Amino acid sequence: MSRLVIVVEKPADWGAFYPSDNVVAAADYLRGDVGAEGERTQVINLCRSYKYMGTGYYVSLLAEARGHKVIPSVRTINDLRRRSLYGLDIEDLNARLGKFLPEGSRDASDFGLLVYFGRTHYTPLEDLAQQVFETFPCPVLRIEFERQRVWQIAAIKPASLHTLTDDQETAFADALDAFSKKLWRKPRARRKYRYDLAMLQDPAEPMPPSNKKALKRFIEAGKELDIEVDPIGKRDFTRLAEYDGLFIRETTAVDNHTYRFAHRAEREDMVVIDDPQSILRCTNKIYLHDRLRSRKLPTPRTEIVFRDDARKLADLPGLLGLPLVLKIPDGSFSRGIHKVSTPEELKSAAELLFQQTALLLAQEFVPTEFDWRIGVLDGEPLYACQYFMSRGHWQIYDHGAKPGTVRSGGFKTLPVREAPSEVVRLATRASNAIGNGLYGVDLKVVKDRTVVIEVNDNPSIDAGVEDAYLGEDLYRRIMTGFLRRLERKRLGVRD
Repeated sequence: MSRLVIVVEKPADWGAFYPSDNVVAAADYLRGDVGAEGERTQVINLCRSYKYMGTGYYVSLLAEARGHKVIPSVRTINDLRRRSLYGLDIEDLNARLGKFLPEGSRDASDFGLLVYFGRTHYTPLEDLAQQVFETFPCPVLRIEFERQRVWQIAAIKPASLHTLTDDQETAFADALDAFSKKLWRKPRARRKYRYDLAMLQDPAEPMPPSNKKALKRFIEAGKELDIEVDPIGKRDFTRLAEYDGLFIRETTAVDNHTYRFAHRAEREDMVVIDDPQSILRCTNKIYLHDRLRSRKLPTPRTEIVFRDDARKLADLPGLLGLPLVLKIPDGSFSRGIHKVSTPEELKSAAELLFQQTALLLAQEFVPTEFDWRIGVLDGEPLYACQYFMSRGHWQIYDHGAKPGTVRSGGFKTLPVREAPSEVVRLATRASNAIGNGLYGVDLKVVKDRTVVIEVNDNPSIDAGVEDAYLGEDLYRRIMTGFLRRLERKRLGVRD
């Protein structure tokens, strides 16, 4: 458990709050009079200003030099200094502002909002305040809005503790307590581990990449290697910097919190699987196809179709034959995929799918009894599975069996050495085209032809399925991969 240190520029700045041993003056912190050598420390820098070469700047700078986790980080301070540095982030937040602050919701042409550790008193903007804090982690932020044709964020600036009113001080204290309660909590009696690894998961996810028994085995394997694996959820974003690494065991997507977690972990120089680049490359099938094609890897014959290109849509049967398969770019677990057997079915399915996306992937239909799945970690084959099609269906997962239910086919897990050499070799080449993380490569074999269907950045690892041959050793191998990366990071060795 981390030790919490709250740094204020002057002791009087904390005068409105209860005294605490956690609060230290900036001068004392800068002298190094705080904390034991090697102690895991979380620093909240509440100095009056973070201007370059000022006291607050040096508190964050030396915190990072000492290996302390600090908020705000030097990077955040620099990002907030000039709008030109955070313009891209502002554009993204502006795009979301309309749904948080609808037209006509305020009469003013400009206003400001204080945000304390991602919290605000203005209910319609609570979600936006949290997203601003996730983008620019800083204890107190002032968001300034202006309205021309639509509302926009004009500026995001750090705010100082000593300028707050009585009501604002109360709001700040409540937010600080909520933010740091896990750090204030008395550590439970346990031995300390060499590394702390956050494992992002969602107990309520209908089709998670790992079942409960598998998650438990990851935790046990971590302990054997002196790594504490701590399950966290989407609400633990602000705690992420407490850990040495992040392991995502929740279905990933570029437009949800899993990508934000991965991106934040990478910015914090943490070891992370899945890394944001792998998520980006794998979760969009059009991106993935283009990348595999550029590496000259065999895939089913494929065409990209634009929403307004009726001619290309009509030409697909001649290009790919019938039946063919239409896919939305970001589907998972066989969702968003239609097999069509006639031009009429093609037109109908395309109209339905184009409601979700501007581009579709069309592929030749390659019927097989099962798909191969080769698990790859750090460029090395890890496990081999055969996933059989659902009974009476052409896919592994049948979402149309009964409303609200999903039926899947059987499986067979075997040693990597017993899988066809061409399948293993092609799977390794395909994973190397993505990165050096943990991947599940899906392939089909028809006679003497082997093709890559897709590379999954967040492969299923369920107890009783993917571990059916290796057993607990599968989890140890994955945790050993983390250990290798953590040791290299500690030694300052770049991958």
